[in-house]
Amino acid sequence: MMFAVATAAILVTMALALVRAWKGPSVWDRILAANMIGTKTVLLIAVFGFLTGRPEWGDIALAYALINFIGVIAVMKFFRYQGFNLPTVDPDERGDI
Repeated sequence: MMFAVATAAILVTMALALVRAWKGPSVWDRILAANMIGTKTVLLIAVFGFLTGRPEWGDIALAYALINFIGVIAVMKFFRYQGFNLPTVDPDERGDI
């Protein structure tokens, strides 16, 4: 019963994050909401694995968490630099000479 309530709470917070992703005033709010949805998905996979008695779902949740983290970092870098290349800095303008 307790895990069913936890699953319902996770689904409610995922719905709230989906609303934030839809209405977010900036791209950073939308990225944060997407990260929240990914984190709640990891929790949902772990709880569902526990409910079904399948402990190997914890490994799937961990792999999904790593993919979620790398994906959010990649999207943030893309929006920060308008591409995936590193920003170029002239050595004379670095200020550490």
